Amino acid sequence: MAITRSFSETARLANVSQPALSRTIKLLEEELGARLFDRDTRHVDLTPAGEALFPVVVRLLEDFDGAFSELTQTLSGQRGRVVLGALPSVAASILPSLLVRFHEDFPQVEVVLQDSLAGAIYRQLRDREVDIAILPPPEAHETDFDFEPLLADPCALVCRRKKDDEPALPAEWTTFTDHRFIAMAKPSSVRELTDAAFIRADIAVRPLYECTQLATVGAMIAAGLGISALPLSTRSMLSAYDLDWLPLDDPRAERTVGIAYLANRSLSPAAEKMRDALRALKGQIG
Repeated sequence: MAITRSFSETARLANVSQPALSRTIKLLEEELGARLFDRDTRHVDLTPAGEALFPVVVRLLEDFDGAFSELTQTLSGQRGRVVLGALPSVAASILPSLLVRFHEDFPQVEVVLQDSLAGAIYRQLRDREVDIAILPPPEAHETDFDFEPLLADPCALVCRRKKDDEPALPAEWTTFTDHRFIAMAKPSSVRELTDAAFIRADIAVRPLYECTQLATVGAMIAAGLGISALPLSTRSMLSAYDLDWLPLDDPRAERTVGIAYLANRSLSPAAEKMRDALRALKGQIG
């Protein structure tokens, strides 16, 4: 009414009858204790009280429209916040390019990345500090998680880059019985993987060095202090070192990496968009 200055036009736009519009205005004026419109048979004008109320109503409508738009975007996954947990090796190898694409597709979704060991991430998932994660599967007794296998992450023998006049090391598990072994420290998933592989190969290997940081392992190998067995996903983290990566088979050792989230708890729309993006990675790390 403040814009059209016409009962008939306002009633038409509001899709109500003129008597119903008049009753609504009268009730509002009674509630406020002030007349909002001066009207006669030809003109409708705002009273001083109406002029004071009009910008307030406009602001409220704009705020409502903005809030409703944000809510719609949040419910559709176009807006929101996702806390993503990941193994450091996965975070460094495959997530950067994925996150670039994700931010291009969903610029209003804030992504917080938490990289840590698998055990710590599962605790964060359970405590709802992380929404969704990409990591190895949980222990068999941990039934409060859903897990979707995504990637096979095979192991390779990692050694200092051989010189032209040096013989190549055999890409076999038995090679570790004749060379100093540099291991990741327990309880990392890499250590669990290599310990299990040595058992399957029926060999006894005692680490000469145990490191909690992957960069330390790479530096020690590059210095000639020994060799290691590492998943291929860690290769990008050690690109600064001049190393050879020799695929290991018989037995083939690989860890499964997948998507984990709390069972029986709905993901937020933004977290569902992240899950869809992670599912597109399905395949093998090479």
